Amino acid sequence: MAIELHNVSLRVGAETHIYETDLCLQPGQFNILLGTTLSGKTSLMRLMAGLEKPTTGELWVNDREVTGIPVQKRSVAMVYQAFINYPSFSVYDNIASPLKVAGLAKNEIDEKVHRFADLLKLTPMLERMPDELSGGQQQRTALARALVKGAELVLLDEPLANLDYKLREELRDELPRMFADTGATVVYATSEPLEALMLGGYTATLNEGRVVQFGETSTIYRNPESLASARVFSDPPVNIATIEKHGNSARLSNSVSWEAPAELAALPDGSYKIGIRPHHLSPVGSGVEVDGEVQIAEISGSESIVRVIVEGNNWVSEAHGIHAYEVGQKASFFFDSRRCLYFDSNEMLIQTQG
Repeated sequence: MAIELHNVSLRVGAETHIYETDLCLQPGQFNILLGTTLSGKTSLMRLMAGLEKPTTGELWVNDREVTGIPVQKRSVAMVYQAFINYPSFSVYDNIASPLKVAGLAKNEIDEKVHRFADLLKLTPMLERMPDELSGGQQQRTALARALVKGAELVLLDEPLANLDYKLREELRDELPRMFADTGATVVYATSEPLEALMLGGYTATLNEGRVVQFGETSTIYRNPESLASARVFSDPPVNIATIEKHGNSARLSNSVSWEAPAELAALPDGSYKIGIRPHHLSPVGSGVEVDGEVQIAEISGSESIVRVIVEGNNWVSEAHGIHAYEVGQKASFFFDSRRCLYFDSNEMLIQTQG
């Protein structure tokens, strides 16, 4: 199912939730909406589902305009982060409910219910009522009910957020495979860049109600078209600073400079911006050396996250291994200038990441 948005916007009173958007979602693929809270992910999904009517623009499905057609008349399934189940139905009946409405035979319903119950680790709970389940079990029930429906458009609004880590990892692997042969268009909203990379497919980066970029997930991560897209696709935040370019030299400060990449060197002298991903700023190694003052140092499993002030900029280093620092400590960090992102005065990319 191909879904196209043409100049679609959504305004509620004086507030604009979605600015004019053109977007063509890939049929039979995972399409990810990546953005922070209030970036517009859920609003876009509600427009696609027919739960909201756009203020301007048109929605097309398979070359047919569906603007204003209600959700009941579309082949849509949607799962929210907050689970919704029928409280008077067992887990089995909750999952089976869309199949019964569709009039499927009892044996076919039973086969489908058990297949998705097995996948979502719900088989031992099929006879339980929703109020006998944990929050994660209730979310899995809601997810199974949406998946079993076999809808042409499946909208998943951060559906794994309430699940435990192990199950979340398993489902991230399974979900793309589950839909690979169905032909369904899947739209998956998340605020986690790592989750988008793990799911693959195509990603739209959203910022304050605007789609700032859309394309293959890995491509957008490696080469964001703008600083806004780079910010969305980095957690911890991408390290940003203003640099001065003069001839073939790029300078962060009087004491920190390096050879400008060809794309930057070819541009007029002046101020530009640089973006360094946290895992490219290392407490050990070689390359361009910068000195800073440690603000916070956190050990997270086998990773160390150090927040540091470098030349007046708040930067973050994310490095493998344990690197212990005291607050206020002076420390050196290193980055490879060839792996940086360079942006012009309009904050548009001028240098791809090496």
